[in-house]
Amino acid sequence: MHSLPGNPPDSLSAARQKIVVLQGPTGVGKTAVALKLAREISGEIVNADSQQFYRHMDIGTSKPTASEQAAAPHHMFSIINPDEEFNAARFMHEARRCIADIAARGRVPLIVGGTGLYVRALTRGLSSAPPADAELRQELKSLGKEELRRRLELADPEAAGRISPNDLVRMVRALEVYKLTGEPISRHNSRHAFLDAPYDCLKLCLNRSREVLYGRINARVAAMLAAGLVREVEELLALGYGPGLRPLGSIGYRQIGQYLQGGLTLVEAVLHMEQETRRFAKRQLTWLRHDSENIWIELPAGEPDILPLAKKFLNVD
Repeated sequence: MHSLPGNPPDSLSAARQKIVVLQGPTGVGKTAVALKLAREISGEIVNADSQQFYRHMDIGTSKPTASEQAAAPHHMFSIINPDEEFNAARFMHEARRCIADIAARGRVPLIVGGTGLYVRALTRGLSSAPPADAELRQELKSLGKEELRRRLELADPEAAGRISPNDLVRMVRALEVYKLTGEPISRHNSRHAFLDAPYDCLKLCLNRSREVLYGRINARVAAMLAAGLVREVEELLALGYGPGLRPLGSIGYRQIGQYLQGGLTLVEAVLHMEQETRRFAKRQLTWLRHDSENIWIELPAGEPDILPLAKKFLNVD
């Protein structure tokens, strides 16, 4: 039996737009579940996966296929080029605009993705942490990833547990906030929670047993290679999008780029992709477990619970 945690009193709920949020670690099966749910609740899917915003990056991001996107309205997929800046603030603005448009047409906004920071920005607003300090950022970047990681683990173990050792941007930001305020960024974010909550949310979080999830991840890596991931990376490089760009440093693109540059064999690249994706899934689960509003759905056994939960939340038959 599932409850609906975190819902405000009816008088407040009535004043706020209802949205359904579908999250979970990479490889868990969010796309298939989202498509089924969208059909049943007249839903329109809004992307909340930070890599699927980019054009020319379809295979390595597991972007819904053309036929999948034709099965239900999809928003915020392939909207920017790999060399364009995109962040939580821009996502919040664009996604809220999409949600307003979907709701105005009498449809249900269904937010789908595994980028927890973006979902939090959308549903709770942005943290009041200080703005960027260009000089400090440059100083921190000069330290290198290993030293940044060491300092972050000392200053903010919670943030270190959520941020990839390869995510230079987020490590720098976390240490920047700590240096400027004397407080960990995780504390800023926690204090900010629920200050800006414009939506009444049903947050469904998909999960599978670790063994099954890891098996699906390995199978998906193999499917990416078979679908032409190497060719996709070659085409990105040919278009002038270099490996120094943040999207090209993400899992899959980084390893295949290293293979194309002679730094890894293809077998090594695949093994690294599998390993990094498993680690990424663990970090996503750590992040998601910190949100007490999430209703956890263990797949496949829990899948039949999803539609009744959504219908009860939306007050539809």
